[in-house]
Amino acid sequence: MSGVLDGVCVLDFGRYIAGPFAAALLGDLGADVIRVERIGGGEDRALYSVTKSGDGALYLQMNRNKRSLAIDTKTPGGALVLEHLVQKSGIVMANLPEAGLRDLGIDYASLTRIRPDAILAAVSAFGAHGPYATKVGFDGVAQAMSGAPYLSGFGPPTKSFASWCDMTTAMLAAFATLAAIHERTRSGRGQVVSANLLASALTVMNYPLIEQHLVQADRRASGNRGQTGAPADIFETADGWIAVQVIGDNLFRRWARLVGAEDLLSDPRCANDTLRAEHAGLISERMIPWCKQVKTDRALELLAEARLPAGPVLSPAQALVHPEIQGGGYFDSMDYPGASAPAPIARPIEMSATPPALSRRAPALGEHTEEILDELGFSAREVEALRRGRVI
Repeated sequence: MSGVLDGVCVLDFGRYIAGPFAAALLGDLGADVIRVERIGGGEDRALYSVTKSGDGALYLQMNRNKRSLAIDTKTPGGALVLEHLVQKSGIVMANLPEAGLRDLGIDYASLTRIRPDAILAAVSAFGAHGPYATKVGFDGVAQAMSGAPYLSGFGPPTKSFASWCDMTTAMLAAFATLAAIHERTRSGRGQVVSANLLASALTVMNYPLIEQHLVQADRRASGNRGQTGAPADIFETADGWIAVQVIGDNLFRRWARLVGAEDLLSDPRCANDTLRAEHAGLISERMIPWCKQVKTDRALELLAEARLPAGPVLSPAQALVHPEIQGGGYFDSMDYPGASAPAPIARPIEMSATPPALSRRAPALGEHTEEILDELGFSAREVEALRRGRVI
């Protein structure tokens, strides 16, 4: 079945998460994504190593549905290949500062000299406009500056293990690139698409920032407890942990009847979500003994019967074998050379008529170099000359 982006070619100069995952999402939709990397390979290949050759879990996820071209674009021969690539594709994805883009010859001015309708999707840490524009940064820095770690944890500010700034930036960059492709198809115009980690973090944290600006709420961290209703917490059961989130009067009434806390229904401290959040400790104390006397599975059965949102707190090992995760079609299994078993690669979206497909594993370094050069019209003799010159 054809993907919605069949015929679209994307050059991926990204590293680590934000740029590469944005390109991978376009590849899931059928785009021909060419990962362009230096001859020695990118430093993002080895994080969370899972293969005999040292390739990492992060690389396997972020670079599915791509082909690999290993090339030195700073040589005259490499610059010629790059020109052919840009002419063929017209779409470049890169998470580099402006100086880095210019150094590789993929800044917007350089791209449009080759192809006037070029699209540059530029991902960075801080964007191009503020005083941090020239600074480097990673996910954890953007998290810290958004207010999220300040409002997380039980004492010192607590960063999330998950790289949610990177992942959000990737999804927004892919979304905006799709819009730019649509506009180019409609009007023939290219453009620059910009996304950055701090903008993504501030977007996710926008509502508490709005609240702070307008009413100076001065919220503080509350551990696992939610701040907009109760009980919204993580509770220990007889054999594990569960997360429960009760918001709204109807859910609160059902919860009170389930755990034998009907007296709280007439307690003025529990009259609405705002008041319940203010007295979340009181309400969680009523949930704690109920949870401790039952095992996780039974607690979740009872909560489900009462139509209350709840789920188990799972380790990564438990998550992989959980019935919902195994049966829900969340992963595609993909082989990779040197891995002990097929890797479970998450498939985040579904489409009924043109479903995304994880059809190509992450590539080995330079695995498709000759194939791509052949498509660009380079002869076998020219390819061999490029190889002898250490261009590829």
